[in-house]
Amino acid sequence: MADGTGRRTPGLKGHLFSGVRVARINFSGSPSFKGLSASSSSSSETKKRNRACDTAHEILFRKLLWAAGLRYRKNVAGLPGKPDVVFSRQRVAIFCDGDFWHGREWDKLAPKLRDGHNASYWVEKIRANRERDFKTSQTLRELGWVVLRFWESDLKRDPTAALTKVLETLGSQN
Repeated sequence: MADGTGRRTPGLKGHLFSGVRVARINFSGSPSFKGLSASSSSSSETKKRNRACDTAHEILFRKLLWAAGLRYRKNVAGLPGKPDVVFSRQRVAIFCDGDFWHGREWDKLAPKLRDGHNASYWVEKIRANRERDFKTSQTLRELGWVVLRFWESDLKRDPTAALTKVLETLGSQN
């Protein structure tokens, strides 16, 4: 499959994006959590309220980008990992990662998870998320994309630092 340079891109099939066919990639080796149940009904209800997109830190960040005059696409399903914000022409993909779900400070988080309820599930779940994030970023880079990842707490604490990084990256891509 062509990657925009005329070369074949092995193992990718699927969607057309900006003239380049890319795929949704299911990384083999990812654990399946089907059939597992929540440790309590209250934790189940809490998990149901967690959002996959349009989280508070994403919305905050996108409003800042928009106010700066930047126009983007959001949650692009045709790219690996479904980036939260995409600048197609500059080939920049941005992810706004939640601290818990994506394992920020994993060295501190993992021991806490091991001591909690349903420990084997949570440790494996977050570990698999981190591995998937790494592989997604790697795949996008191989396809010629610049990948930026921002942590939830960093976006909430200092969103202008992330904006500055995006502006620098977009400026260098022109």
